[in-house]
Amino acid sequence: MDTNILLESGTNELEILEFMVSGNYYGINVAKIREILVYNPLTPIPNGHPNVEGAFTTRGETISIINLARCLGMEERTDPKTDMFLITNFNELNTGFHVHGVVGIHRVNWSAIIKPDSMMNCASSSVATGIVNFDGKLVILLDFEKIVADISPEVGIKVGDVDQLGKRKTCNAPILYAEDSQLLSKMIFDGLNKAGYVNLIPANNGLELWEILQQYKEDGNVRDKVACVITDIEMPQMDGHRLLRLIRADPELKDLPVIIFSSLINEEMQRKGERLGANAQMSKNEFGAFVKKLDELLLHED
Repeated sequence: MDTNILLESGTNELEILEFMVSGNYYGINVAKIREILVYNPLTPIPNGHPNVEGAFTTRGETISIINLARCLGMEERTDPKTDMFLITNFNELNTGFHVHGVVGIHRVNWSAIIKPDSMMNCASSSVATGIVNFDGKLVILLDFEKIVADISPEVGIKVGDVDQLGKRKTCNAPILYAEDSQLLSKMIFDGLNKAGYVNLIPANNGLELWEILQQYKEDGNVRDKVACVITDIEMPQMDGHRLLRLIRADPELKDLPVIIFSSLINEEMQRKGERLGANAQMSKNEFGAFVKKLDELLLHED
């Protein structure tokens, strides 16, 4: 599928694939889509998770298919004429999702994506990460990472990896990090605390982190207040690539170590991050390696 995802790095834009489930409209970042396939009959998986509809083989690879209507508590149906499989790739895992039709692709700016408020979004249960208005139609962006992690927790952030790193020293170096998911932000906070990093300043997105850096600049002590920046890629208002681009273009900030910590660390995203000047790019399912890289950048020895 030609998705034209190779957008210029750091423009704060993304492409959203709009699709339907039970008559409702949802979206996913095209960067997470490997391909879109027509509906195929599935082989049931004995004793599998109830949200996993079955599996099928394509190009010699067996792909598990998650029934998205079932995950969302909506009416389940199957129409082979219109139903599609969205084959995704994130956290180094290929997963399929059964949807009821594909509408099209929209190119938008992250600033146009609204973060769901507390009435719509419970950190522990919500699978909505953002809302975007396409010509008066509201499209909800779904948290596919959470959907997969709820089915198979081992593919998400594995804070327990810190236990394999041995005895840790406390490090008070101030670390700013941007993560829009409340649940993942808390997991990162707890995991880094467990690893000995105790001076953590969380931000909800790239724009919020950028504004914090600007305030530090005004105060005249930015390098005293931040030793490293960690950022996700996908975030409403400002994404991680745009944030990195702004940091590298700022004379007072350009030498700050920046780690991209994201589920979207594939080959193309790696190239984008390298062009923008990331010091490291780590997948969210590599928490132990992520901590080691942070140790390396901050000269923190066990």
